[in-house]
Amino acid sequence: MKRDVLVINSGSSSLKYQLISPTGGVVHARGLIERIGEPGSDVTDHAAALHLALEQMGDVLDPGALLAVGHRVVHGGSRFSGAVVIDDDVRETIAELAPLAPLHNPANLLGIDATTELFPDVPQVAVFDTAFHHTLPRAAYTYAVPKEWREVHEVRRYGFHGTSLAYVSRTAAELLGKEPAETDLVVLHLGNGSSACAVRGGRSVETSMGMSPLEGLVMGTRSGDVDPSLGAYLDRVAGLGVQEFERTLNKESGLLGLAGVSDLRVVEERAAAGDDDAELALEVMVHRLVKYIGAYAAVLGRVDAVVFTGGIGQNSSTVRARLADRLGLLGVQLDPQTNAELKGVGVVTASESRTAMLVVPTNEELEIALEAAQVVGERG
Repeated sequence: MKRDVLVINSGSSSLKYQLISPTGGVVHARGLIERIGEPGSDVTDHAAALHLALEQMGDVLDPGALLAVGHRVVHGGSRFSGAVVIDDDVRETIAELAPLAPLHNPANLLGIDATTELFPDVPQVAVFDTAFHHTLPRAAYTYAVPKEWREVHEVRRYGFHGTSLAYVSRTAAELLGKEPAETDLVVLHLGNGSSACAVRGGRSVETSMGMSPLEGLVMGTRSGDVDPSLGAYLDRVAGLGVQEFERTLNKESGLLGLAGVSDLRVVEERAAAGDDDAELALEVMVHRLVKYIGAYAAVLGRVDAVVFTGGIGQNSSTVRARLADRLGLLGVQLDPQTNAELKGVGVVTASESRTAMLVVPTNEELEIALEAAQVVGERG
């Protein structure tokens, strides 16, 4: 009986995999292969990486039991509103969208090609990070830029972290004892990359990341929102070219630019010890979060819960406490002990809190497996 989904997350020099039974969410095997194609590495390409993954899984993987191979694909543009079985047309479209995600879509295709060759009779399914945000109203996804940019060059807000947000928002509704369709949430996916999303009735209606993952919140090395004229200004006064400007905002900004380190755990330690740069980094990060939460509360009209996920959202009781102190307008009342001690899923606000604060660890691999199984099942 076909029961398992092999989930593949393929990067330019890495391949992460999990073998999952969607029913029950049992993980039979998982692993990460790095330094693919790098000098001195025995893993020459993604095909070799996949063969190594099969060796690592051993007898746990039964190709005859594979229902599908589910692939994380970062950018689906405006073309894909959900998971799809990959055929030649889908593959070509993913390649055509590479300019929107030049570091990700080509790498995702390497994983797709490798598994297609190895498992030619198993359905390959693409699950897109952007798909969850296809429910954004046009007022939310449209930039106020010339029509040619929008129609010819596909300039718009796309949003990311959609696979995580789909899983977390559904799980949060369950934790609140509600149906997703009855629940209004502000979901914060906080990690080295961070985004906020307003989820009304299980559907994304606003999100902080835009055409790229650079827009929005303060992240580990990404700046988030800056004045669009900053690039032209730095070109005039410092001779900074466009590529270097973009690289700096992506790789040398955020917490790293403010505190000299991108790891929030180190930033918190230094702030507690009196380091002013680290304290400023925390203040800027939390201030930006407060702005987005307040704006999204206004967009939604009501908020059942603020939901934290991602490495920072799940593990930083400090960030959650600082946010709770700033969210009195929403009637947030933190339970300090629960907030400090919680290690998994749960509620960190007091019972009398008008708006709940939840922690929901994400499970993108399970979500990919579930969506892949659903697509294959619907196709029969």
